[in-house]
Amino acid sequence: MPRSGSRKILREHFAHFGGIEPDEWVAPMRSPALGYRRKARLGVKYVPARESVLVGFREKRNSFLTDIDRCVVLDPRIGDRITPLRELLHGMDAYRRIPQVEVACGDDSAAMIFRNMDPLSDSDRQSLIDFGQAHDLHIYLQPKGPDTVHRIWPETGEERLSYDMEEFDLTMKFHPMDFTQVNVDINRNMVHRAVEWLDIQPGERVLDLFCGLGNFTLPLARRAGQVVGVEGDDAMVVRGRENAELNGLSNVAFHGADLQADFTAQPWAAEGFDKILIDPPRSGAQEVCEYLTAFGAKRIVYVSCNPATLARDAGVMVRNGYRLVRAGVMDMFPHTTHVESMAMFERVDN
Repeated sequence: MPRSGSRKILREHFAHFGGIEPDEWVAPMRSPALGYRRKARLGVKYVPARESVLVGFREKRNSFLTDIDRCVVLDPRIGDRITPLRELLHGMDAYRRIPQVEVACGDDSAAMIFRNMDPLSDSDRQSLIDFGQAHDLHIYLQPKGPDTVHRIWPETGEERLSYDMEEFDLTMKFHPMDFTQVNVDINRNMVHRAVEWLDIQPGERVLDLFCGLGNFTLPLARRAGQVVGVEGDDAMVVRGRENAELNGLSNVAFHGADLQADFTAQPWAAEGFDKILIDPPRSGAQEVCEYLTAFGAKRIVYVSCNPATLARDAGVMVRNGYRLVRAGVMDMFPHTTHVESMAMFERVDN
């Protein structure tokens, strides 16, 4: 979808949810259209009529599988290996019992997570290890739920991938099943823009809500006096602390909290905040936005993957004393209709 169309969608949602218009529209943020996608779920299906295994993406709103030989949108470490992957799966004893393969890429390593419905034979396990060795891939199995994911190749070392943010002198480590942004170029530019828009000053206290593994938290900590990252997923809280320690940051704290409830009385919130960043899931953060004014933040940056919930929540913030200063869209998923966006709010009495 052309980015002008994405901006139009966001503009219409702002108008619909409260007649809001930003003071400034910033230029769309774009990335390379090919080879950008670092995370995906590939479907796998054995088709008896063809006596072959299909590997590809499941079609939207149904269970049909679009078979592919190569995917130019995926990181080439994965996208160029679809045919070898299909051949691997077709040659395994468990060819009927592996319904999907999750893929994740870091800067230096890539991983495949095979969902195995039954225990694998020794020969199948060795075939996966050989595939990982041949293609320089980390290989994981998932026999049941997400908590059963475990690596079988390489045999040693921590189960982590990583990406760097050179602007902030940071290395971010993550498990292949962790949530990370799929488009590394857009992510780096998005973090730069968020920090720039917040205009962090030395000594300021900053809150990062829905902070995940610290993707925004740690860059903010390079600029601020103190940063508090808050996340509803306890595993991500642990990951954030790991990354803070890895990067030698002592001015950042990570906390777990129910972000659908009023958290203003939590000890970490008692001192208030000068600036706030919020990066919620698709459902948005309507409840959170009702509480944000309690902190007295001069500026708030809202990163969104859903223009409808951003616009709805923007209406809440405007009613509670903030002005929508600027907004823009980001081409996180080229070739799709998905709209990512960012908005900046300032307290009206500034």
